[in-house]
Amino acid sequence: MRRYVGSAFLAAGLLVGCGPSETETPTQQPQEQQQGLLTEADVDVATECQGILQFVNEAPFNTLDAYLPSNVVHNLVNRRAASQFVSLADISSVALVGPARLQQIEQGARSQDYIDTDCYGIADGLALSRDDATAIVSLVNSVSSTELHDILPYAWNGALNLRNLRPFTNADAIANTTGIADVSFRNLRNAATLSRPFEALINAVNNLPRPHGGVFMARHFDWWANMNGDFQRLQVQECFGERTERVSEPQDHRGTNADAAEVRAHVEAFVNAAANFGTLDPEVKAAGLANLNTLIEGRSFFGCSYGYARDSWSDHSATFFVDTESGFSVYTDSYYSE
Repeated sequence: MRRYVGSAFLAAGLLVGCGPSETETPTQQPQEQQQGLLTEADVDVATECQGILQFVNEAPFNTLDAYLPSNVVHNLVNRRAASQFVSLADISSVALVGPARLQQIEQGARSQDYIDTDCYGIADGLALSRDDATAIVSLVNSVSSTELHDILPYAWNGALNLRNLRPFTNADAIANTTGIADVSFRNLRNAATLSRPFEALINAVNNLPRPHGGVFMARHFDWWANMNGDFQRLQVQECFGERTERVSEPQDHRGTNADAAEVRAHVEAFVNAAANFGTLDPEVKAAGLANLNTLIEGRSFFGCSYGYARDSWSDHSATFFVDTESGFSVYTDSYYSE
C-alpha cells in the first residue's frame, strides 16, 4: 500500500528552506495568537470567576434568597457551615442545585459585584474567563475535522454538528450544540487553553533559522489528511494505536499505544536537536517541557513516524502523537533541502 503525505503540511508552513507558507493564517494555530487570562489547569472555575464561589460561601441568607428558592438557599447555607465550596461540582452536589440554579447563582454573583466582565460565565459545568470563551470559539472554528473528532472521541455526533454549524460567535452556542455536554465541552476548553507554555516552546522552535533545512513543530494539525494526501515518497517507519491501522501496512504497525515516557523522550530529543539551529530561551524550554509532562502523564497515544519528500531535492522525517482520550497532539518534523 502506497500512501502520501498530504497538502496539509503546506498549510502548516513546511516549505523546505523557506518560512511559513503564504497559505498559513493566524487561525491555524488559534491559541498561540491570543494573549490574556486563560485557565491553566483542569479546574471548573476560572480565576476570574472565583467570585462565584465567594458569593455562595459568604453572601448572607437574604442575599442568596433574592436569586434562589429558599429551600435551595437553606441547603447551600447548611452545607457551607460544614465546609466551604471549592468548585462548581461541589456546589452541584447540593440537593436541588442543577444547571438552572448555577445560572441563578452566577446572576447573583454578577449583580452583587463578586464577578465582572472578565468572567464570561457558566456553560456546561464550567465557569469560564472571557479569554477561555474566546479561545474555545477560536479552536472550534479553526481546527480540522480530524482534530475536532480526536478532541471529542466519545461525542462523534457533537463533533459532526460543530463542524457543520461553524463558524460560532460565542461559547454558549458551542455548549448548546446538540451532542455537546459537560464532558465534551470540558475537553474543548482544555484543548483550547491548557497547553499555552508548550505552544510557546513550539513557537520558539519554529522561529529558529532554517536556511537549507531545519525543524518544525505543531500542536494543531490534520494527521489523517497528511497521511492520505498527495505527497512524494512516504515511507512509514512505524505506526501505533488502533486509529492508525488504516494508514499503515500490518508489518509497519506495532499495535500498542505510545505512553507518556515515549512522547516525552521523543519531544525532548527533538527540542534538544532543534537547539543546533539556534538558541532557545532556557525558561521557555523548561516551562514548555514541564507543561508537556503535565498534559501527557498517565496518558495513552496513537501516531506514526515516517519519512516523505516534497521534491527530489528534499527530505522530511516526521512523527505525530495524539492522546486517545483528550485529543492533545504534537507533531514534529526535521528536514533538509539541497
